[in-house]
Amino acid sequence: MIQTYSSTIRRKEMDAVLTCMVDERIGPGELNTRLIQQTKDFFKCDGSVALRSPSLALKYALQAMDIQKGSKVMISALAPSWQYIALKDMEMIPLVLDVDENTGLVTIPNIREGLIDGGKVLLLHETSGILPDANELLDLKIPIIEDVSESAGASFVFKSEETGNSSENAQVSDRRAGSVGTYSILGLEERDVLTAGGGAILFTSGRREWIVLKKLIESAPTTDLLPDINCALALVQMKEFERNEQSRKEIFAMYQRSCMSGHNKMFIRDLENGSTMSSFPLILNSPYKDVKQYTARKDIEITLAFEHSVISYLIEIERKNAELGEELDGTDEINTEKLRQAKSIMLRCVHIPMYSRLTHSEVAKIVKVLGTLP
Repeated sequence: MIQTYSSTIRRKEMDAVLTCMVDERIGPGELNTRLIQQTKDFFKCDGSVALRSPSLALKYALQAMDIQKGSKVMISALAPSWQYIALKDMEMIPLVLDVDENTGLVTIPNIREGLIDGGKVLLLHETSGILPDANELLDLKIPIIEDVSESAGASFVFKSEETGNSSENAQVSDRRAGSVGTYSILGLEERDVLTAGGGAILFTSGRREWIVLKKLIESAPTTDLLPDINCALALVQMKEFERNEQSRKEIFAMYQRSCMSGHNKMFIRDLENGSTMSSFPLILNSPYKDVKQYTARKDIEITLAFEHSVISYLIEIERKNAELGEELDGTDEINTEKLRQAKSIMLRCVHIPMYSRLTHSEVAKIVKVLGTLP
């Protein structure tokens, strides 16, 4: 069975972690410092800190931005559910926004509605490695925390007034994902595009913002910092990113061609540098159960792409409350019916196995199956 996900751990990663263990330097130390420097080089940012979880990164970002308890934070309905849970734990109010059916990204009109409803900051999840329109986001002039866990390595596409808004005249800039946010979070969890087996990097492109964050980190307990044993893995993953991404792009192109004659749908994205091929999401035209059974007979595993998303979490809360015959408890007063596009995508979008460790025969097998999906 070809599994849906793989962290692409090769000999280089294993050697790096083993060396760290042999040297008995597993806590936060030299490799944490090296990972910080490599992050600055990779993202061209002013400062960064490697932490033990994305939730901690979000906590420090909100503190650095002086976002007070009880503030409303706008998040995507397709963002990972940890964002919603973490905000609740920090006594913030998550303001869940619906997404565009063609990209899976929060829309500018929905963000504007969120601002009218009292949103103070946007936690921007770049779904499936797809970057939003940077010009439109910057025009909003609002605080943004950018989640680049799936989009690391992509570059923003800017459209100038002189050339117009056509995609033909769009210019890919040297501003990578993470440059639009006041602060940005790079998750290092198992299924993120770069992994350390867990953890996150919080970084900023602004010198003033880095000074604020640096003061917070100087007083942080060492238990908040990412251990060297995780940093060892992350260092190699970051060094090998370009090679792995090139492999994913080649596989993505083959998958895309195979799907073009079918009934299923793909997200619209820039296929060059304007997006990261962190996964291959496919929006099904047939019931998920039928397609999953079909691919399983071909020894290919597929998984719902957003089974751990905010919208999935909220639907589960509604289900449990309905079973108990209770109304929403006052802390989760979000009507998922208002999140129609996200709900539809969550129920129909799957991940097809796509990672650089796939063999040529496995890729060929998947391509053949994609062309015959129900």
